[in-house]
Amino acid sequence: MIDDEVIRPYRIDIPGDELADLRERLARTRWAPEPAGGDKGYGVPLARVRELAEHWRDRYDWRAQEARLNAYPQFTTTIDGANVHFLHVRSPEPDALPLVLSHGWPGSVAEYLDILDPLSDPRRHGLDPAIAFDLVVPSLPGFGFSGPTPDTGWGPRRIARAWAVLMERLGYRRYGAAGNDWGSFISPELGRVAPQAVAGVHVTQAWFPPPDDDPRWPERLSPQERAALHAFQRYVDEEASYGAVQGRQPQTLAHALADSPVGLLGWNAQAMHEHGLDTDTLLTHVTIHWLTGTAGSAIRIYAEAEREPPPARPMAVPIGVAQFPGDLASIRALAERHYTDIVAWNRYDRGGHYAAHDAPDLLVADIRGLFAALRHRM
Repeated sequence: MIDDEVIRPYRIDIPGDELADLRERLARTRWAPEPAGGDKGYGVPLARVRELAEHWRDRYDWRAQEARLNAYPQFTTTIDGANVHFLHVRSPEPDALPLVLSHGWPGSVAEYLDILDPLSDPRRHGLDPAIAFDLVVPSLPGFGFSGPTPDTGWGPRRIARAWAVLMERLGYRRYGAAGNDWGSFISPELGRVAPQAVAGVHVTQAWFPPPDDDPRWPERLSPQERAALHAFQRYVDEEASYGAVQGRQPQTLAHALADSPVGLLGWNAQAMHEHGLDTDTLLTHVTIHWLTGTAGSAIRIYAEAEREPPPARPMAVPIGVAQFPGDLASIRALAERHYTDIVAWNRYDRGGHYAAHDAPDLLVADIRGLFAALRHRM
């Protein structure tokens, strides 16, 4: 048995026959008929999935994406019985702050490729080298190169506990945490799990439901906040079908996602295809889920999150929130019930849910700005 404390070097090297198998499966796709009018309001249209599948089969270059990921040092280790894969990008700056970056579903570590260099080596990008980071970018347990988890229970809180172990194992005693999507829930949980170690938290979403102990609370919302609440509820009611399925019976769906690449593509694309991702980036996330056999295990995070009890107390670590117009807006009054020390709340005029990809300069500046402001507390 491999010692749980061992950190093992890792390099992505997908066998050629697995890539050939993927192309053959794509070529044998049995397409679902679409009735007249079925391309609107019923999910991702057939034409869009077919377009993506044809690009995936004929033009997408996995080896180029593999090489891009392999340009960064990667490792695996075992924490709480699960394999954890991570990129570890050390800064050339001697006083760099360690920062753990957490992605979400249906993403992967590839989400952060556009911001790794400016965050870790700001001098080379014309930025102030006094704000630099040693980056730790894990694949969530059950996702990507971490592989499927051996047991259930891997919700945001358990993942946060694993991150605390990982950062300690790497020798980091004081560090920051940042995340998007599920990473925006895992990172604050890390602040609860290890408040003495976490210097600050940065998130791109702070979504919370209205309190059930104050029925008149919505009356105190500003018009902008009321619009944000309605937009969020509309999204849940009309577009977030994946969350309902994955939060209740993920294993039922897992069989289909594990067996059909186009099924996986259609399912994952519903959460990505209108979020500003170019085709190759979208396909890189889907390809990672397919090649690692984690399409079914990754979706379980929704069920695991629903099964975790709510936090016993608000998070007291300083936190900054960056919001982008292509994403659902967060409501500060709700966030303040969960975070007691919001030190930054910034809105931008471009970018979306995947800001690390479509507005990397803004996200980098916001992360750097938060931790620059927190230096006097470290």
